[in-house]
Formats: sequence, C-alpha cells, structure tokens
Amino acid sequence: MSLDLQPAYVLHSRPYRDSSALVDLLTLREGMQRVVWRGARRGRGVKPQPFTPLLLNLYGRSELKTLQQAEVAGSHVRLQGEALFSGLYLNELLVRLLSTGDPQTLLFAAYQTALEQLASERAVEPVLREFEWQLLELLGYGFSLEVDAEGAPLQPQGLYHWDAEQGLRRTEQSQPGLLPGSGLLAMASGDWQHAAALHTAKRLMRKALAVHLGDRPLVSRQLFAAKP
Repeated sequence: MSLDLQPAYVLHSRPYRDSSALVDLLTLREGMQRVVWRGARRGRGVKPQPFTPLLLNLYGRSELKTLQQAEVAGSHVRLQGEALFSGLYLNELLVRLLSTGDPQTLLFAAYQTALEQLASERAVEPVLREFEWQLLELLGYGFSLEVDAEGAPLQPQGLYHWDAEQGLRRTEQSQPGLLPGSGLLAMASGDWQHAAALHTAKRLMRKALAVHLGDRPLVSRQLFAAKP
C-alpha cells in the first residue's frame, strides 16, 4: 500500500529517549507538526536535517504524532555564514509563532522561496524582512504600509510610530524609534535599494514581532550578535 506523502521541512530537532528525536516540522498540508522520529540518531535512514526538502507521512491522533515514512525530495540547501544564521532564524520564528496543525500552504511556499534566496547568496537582510512581513500577514497580524491609522496616505517626509492595536500613526513630535515615511513606502514597494528601507523595515519588524514572540529572547538572534 502506497502512503500519501506530503512535502515538509525540519524546523527543529532534539534527542528523545535512546535513539529517537522530537522534531518540529513545517508540512505543506498540516502546518507545523511535532513528531517522534524513531531511530533518528542511528542507522542509515533519512535524518531530521534542517533545510532539506522531504516527503513524509505521519500517523497518530494526538498532537504529538509519529513519523511513519520519510524520503528526501531534493537537494539539501547549503547555507553558510550569515545565510545559515538567517535560516535558523526563520526556523525559530516559525516554531515560536505557528500553531500546531494549522495549514499554511502560502507560508510553506514563502519559506521555500526564502531558503532558495539565502542559498543563492542574495543579501540576507531583504530576504529576512520580506519573510517576516509575509509571516505577519499570513498569520493575520499584518497592517497597511501605505495608509496610516487614520486612513491617510503615508507621506515620504512624515514620521510615524507603530501601535500594536492601530498600526502606523503619524506624529509631529521628535522621539527615539520613529519610522520615516520614505522608508515605509520603500518597504511596501520592495525597493531595498532605498537608503532608509532596510533600517526602517528591521526596526518595524522587530517591534511587530515582539508583540507575538513575548519576552523570551530568540536564540538565533544571539547567534547573529555573537558572530565574529
């Protein structure tokens, strides 16, 4: 009997019992799943390696499922240096923000694209900012980058602060952490060559993600900070 295999990626893995592993997976049809991967740390079978496209089948009725079969579905995406840290950062975001069993087919495609871009040696900052924004939008946390909380079009010369409940609000008061309208509009159009785009996007995404990540720091950010 042939099994109904679905595409998946390993997001995180840790040892479990004698030779198994508890693995967080991003699957195409079932979203994030936590599974017991038996024999993950012995033998010559498929191992739970991140950034490797897989085809797999799971079974079980509880939230913790068991891997029944896994096959490698393509070449391992080879990431090094900043690209590797960036891939680990994407994985950690998904583990922290996704609910188990919530299908996210568009997010699965966005993740694949981000890995391919990182592997192609594209500058990592635009890849990260684009994925962060897609993640927020697809999880229902997005907000407009073209109009402010009052419905007025963003002005390139304006200054804005971000409110978790209302979105972007224009302000005339000078204060730390304000976001330039020119950078926000460049971010909205994907113009990463604009002088203010990446800096504005990083500051905004850090604020917007923090609301949903909570107080526990991201390990992958600490790796970025510690790199030589």
